[in-house]
Amino acid sequence: MAELDTSGGDKGKKVRSKKQSTKVDLTAMVDLAFLLITFFMLTTTLAKPQAMDMFMPDKDEKNPDEVLDVKASRTMTVLLGSDNKIVWYMGVLGDNAPTVDNYGKKGIRESLIDANKKVVAATGNPEKGLMVIIKPSDKSNYKNFVDILDEIKIAAVPSYGINNKIENAEIGLMKDQGVFND
Repeated sequence: MAELDTSGGDKGKKVRSKKQSTKVDLTAMVDLAFLLITFFMLTTTLAKPQAMDMFMPDKDEKNPDEVLDVKASRTMTVLLGSDNKIVWYMGVLGDNAPTVDNYGKKGIRESLIDANKKVVAATGNPEKGLMVIIKPSDKSNYKNFVDILDEIKIAAVPSYGINNKIENAEIGLMKDQGVFND
């Protein structure tokens, strides 16, 4: 630990004030620091991966092409294109003008929240809110798919579906809007 060196000079000479040198032993403090570092490393919880629950329907052997009846006024179809771009439309293709959007607070999230509010106001039932149909194209990437799922979750949309069958008319629409590059 701490030591004080009080060795004096020769005897018989005039005694002057003794110079004291200090020496601090830091071994114990270094040991304590490593023990604390080890303790905090072992007890810390690292960032846990976040997963979104997805419920997939069971395959019905008797009726494999079962269709869920949802009014067109309650549906929003989101087409994921290339270069992180989105095209969405309400209802049936051709009835409403498509919108090219991007991800984020001022993009698709705002559109999802507004559309969900309109549908809930029209139906009067929050459980029968907006139904989003996600259609990823061959030109979209996995990050875009995860981003749209995150936006749906943030916007509190009650139900969504994933459909990997994009119709030719939808591909034509994406090409017209500059979202689908060959």
